[in-house]
Amino acid sequence: MTELQGKVALVTGGGRGIGRSISLLLAQHGASIAVNYRRDKESAETTVADIIAAGGMATAHQGSTDDPVQNTALVAEVLAQYSGIDILVLNAGIASRGKSVAETEAEELWRLVATHALGPHQLCRDVLPSMRTRGRGDIIFISSVATNSMSANGAPYNMGKAAQEALASTLAKEEREHGIHVNVVAPGLVETDMGLRLARAMTGQREMQDLRSLDAAAPFGRVCQPEDVANIVLWFCSAEAGYVTGQRIEVDGGGPRR
Repeated sequence: MTELQGKVALVTGGGRGIGRSISLLLAQHGASIAVNYRRDKESAETTVADIIAAGGMATAHQGSTDDPVQNTALVAEVLAQYSGIDILVLNAGIASRGKSVAETEAEELWRLVATHALGPHQLCRDVLPSMRTRGRGDIIFISSVATNSMSANGAPYNMGKAAQEALASTLAKEEREHGIHVNVVAPGLVETDMGLRLARAMTGQREMQDLRSLDAAAPFGRVCQPEDVANIVLWFCSAEAGYVTGQRIEVDGGGPRR
């Protein structure tokens, strides 16, 4: 499977959870992967090693995506390594603490909006000059179905993801003339460490240890897996999606039962 052969993908938060699955799948289809991480160097290096062991190409790159200076340095480092970026997957994210607006500290709000929207804006700005020269580019935002309901006790996360989707919609219109496709993948609850933290925050069940305990109530009898999200990212990057931009696909099994 070499559909993405010769392409370079930068995946933020690419060493764990959804990001790891995206990194592995894009590499399986031929792309070279720049795996970004903020603090978990071990997971990023494990993902890189797994890609290389399978015959692919990957490198790990540290950088906190809520910091504009680090974003610029990250892109410069990847460009120095690969001489171009064809695919940018904006996956890095953090969860709210499950507090009401009245109880939320300013630090949490600023950090979440910066991570989910302000940082991605800067990353896109830094990546675009290279991507515009590549013939085709793909920028994919990993958002959330949280923007549908804007549930209580999650304002920082809801605000960050809503701003992220506004950025994606705007960017799709601006960059179409340069051959760049911009799309959004919006998962529901996914079985990852962050998904578990979100579930605890939104349900108040702090003792919850395993999201698979929710399988019976989930669509199709199982909680969404990282691979479910990665498959949509791959499709957005494929030739089959060559006439697709400015779109948002939800990966939530059709949502909760009504």
